[in-house]
Amino acid sequence: MNAKLTPYIASQDARAQADFYIQALGGEIQSLMTHGQNPGSPAELSDKVMHMVLSVAGGNVLFLSDAFGPTGAEGSVAFGLAFGDVEAARQAYANLGEGGTQKHPFERQTWGAYYGEVVDRFGIRWQIVQQD
Repeated sequence: MNAKLTPYIASQDARAQADFYIQALGGEIQSLMTHGQNPGSPAELSDKVMHMVLSVAGGNVLFLSDAFGPTGAEGSVAFGLAFGDVEAARQAYANLGEGGTQKHPFERQTWGAYYGEVVDRFGIRWQIVQQD
């Protein structure tokens, strides 16, 4: 069975979170639909993001939407990003860690790869790895 997994993030501010990831990892918003574009949606939700497609870090895709309840996945979900270049991995680690929490420093591990883990300011845990 072939399948493609795409993380979907329920955010308190999907636009701000997308901007942060674009700055941290590169990429762009591929599409954005607001609740106001959906017939019958309440007026107070008109500017809220219903669905956003965001490309980051060399073509990876994230989906985002504005949430209406608690958000953050620190305890149960982690996104892994693998890089071929140690400096690119180190930069992504630093960028994602701005305003967040360092869980494991980005350094060479006993198994030979560089690895680090941060929780970004939106509560998403990122595992950054570089392997030769």
